[in-house]
Amino acid sequence: MLRVPTSNLRPLRVLLLAGVAALALSACASNRTSVRSPDFSGQSPVEVQATLGELTQRFKKNPKDKATIIYYSAALRAAGQAEQAIAVLEGGISAHKNDIDIRVAFAKALSAGGRFEQALNIIDSSINPASPDWNALSVKGAILDQTGRSGEARTLYQQALLIAPNEASLYANLGLSYAMTNELTEAEAQLRRAVQMRGATSQIRQNLALVVGLQGRFDECRALFAAELAPDQVEANMAYIRALLTQQNRWDVIKGDQG
Repeated sequence: MLRVPTSNLRPLRVLLLAGVAALALSACASNRTSVRSPDFSGQSPVEVQATLGELTQRFKKNPKDKATIIYYSAALRAAGQAEQAIAVLEGGISAHKNDIDIRVAFAKALSAGGRFEQALNIIDSSINPASPDWNALSVKGAILDQTGRSGEARTLYQQALLIAPNEASLYANLGLSYAMTNELTEAEAQLRRAVQMRGATSQIRQNLALVVGLQGRFDECRALFAAELAPDQVEANMAYIRALLTQQNRWDVIKGDQG
């Protein structure tokens, strides 16, 4: 499996599950009772460890706090500790039995651990057909993308966009869905739309750079990465992309390197 250890480029399957990156424990602006799972995947390894250390202490002090559970599990996933994240959220489910935010985070953690069928069962039981949560729809779409069901995934992203038409992460997920099926022109279009929206994260901009690079536009790709990353990380990402382009099975490599 192709890997560049110093790269800040994260696997696509992880990025499909990305939410809004944030370090503070805070509620979603549109719903004061909602706590979305953050995305720490764009952090450097040093930053990930610092975040994990801080959240570990918070969790030890208050292991039943909803926001702490969600953020701590996200930090564990970013650190590559998928099984530990699952265990934390299993405890969270016990403490908050029917909480949709906990259940969505649990589905993300299960997916990161490769337990896709269980993740789908959890997310399906969390979606109210009469009033679906857009984030739950997006997470289900990401899980479906990871299992090769891209058409179904895109239908869910479009449904979610009817509920949250200004959510950058939905366009980003849609773009990555097209990238996973080598439809790079459409992938780029969706990601360019995402980066222009309020709430677009560095990780979304890096995804755009990835898709541009996979089309062979290396100068533009490098410039996009350079706006987000340190020079050594930029060059590591460029090497990763060039290596992918030399492999006939590069899309299998990307998928196999995800999650």
